[in-house]
Amino acid sequence: MNIFKTFTLKWWQGALYKWGMLALGIAVGAYWHDFFGNYLPVLVIVAVICLAYVTCVWWKQ
Repeated sequence: MNIFKTFTLKWWQGALYKWGMLALGIAVGAYWHDFFGNYLPVLVIVAVICLAYVTCVWWKQ
């Protein structure tokens, strides 16, 4: 089983994935807010770096 195989999603399938991840992130943040609250600045920095990288790759393609 290759978990890193290439695949293509339609726009609505990608949107469903993003909505699901958003809902999961909100649920984790609401449930474990005491634990993740201490790491909020680090998590924001990681998110900004990752999203900036993906945006740069998208822009160049």
